[in-house]
Amino acid sequence: MIAIDFDKTYKLTNVRLHTNSSIGEFYSPQKNGHETLIRIAITPHPEPLLPKVYNLAMGPPIGEIQVDDMIRLKHRNPDYVFSTAILFALTFLTEYPEMLIGLDGSDDLRATLYHSMFTTNRKTMDEFFTTIGVDWYVKLLRNEEDIERNSDGTPYFKQRP
Repeated sequence: MIAIDFDKTYKLTNVRLHTNSSIGEFYSPQKNGHETLIRIAITPHPEPLLPKVYNLAMGPPIGEIQVDDMIRLKHRNPDYVFSTAILFALTFLTEYPEMLIGLDGSDDLRATLYHSMFTTNRKTMDEFFTTIGVDWYVKLLRNEEDIERNSDGTPYFKQRP
């Protein structure tokens, strides 16, 4: 299982923090001996019901901002890869504390991996992040069920106990 440790991360070679898109890049050694450039991209979520929510995506770069988040890579040290991505997310949220970041896998396997990563690293994650449940997100965006709302009509984010 993936262990998040902010003392075990890769050095970012390119960093840009901004509210319309934030990017961090690093090289990740692969099991085949080659290195792959990985981009972490934090961009506004396109759902209008989530105005301050940003999506975190990670993978080899495509163009100026996007990433290939469907590629299957065999990282030599997945712990370092994910620790680097989560540390970059923390850097973004420190710079823009009014924002939120959503982690939703590009497929069911990745979504399960991210959920497991948060569950097994709950102590570390709770120390630095306030998490809201995935179930709420799924109801809102995938099943199109109505959800609890604030007085201004925006979704009510429930903090997990």
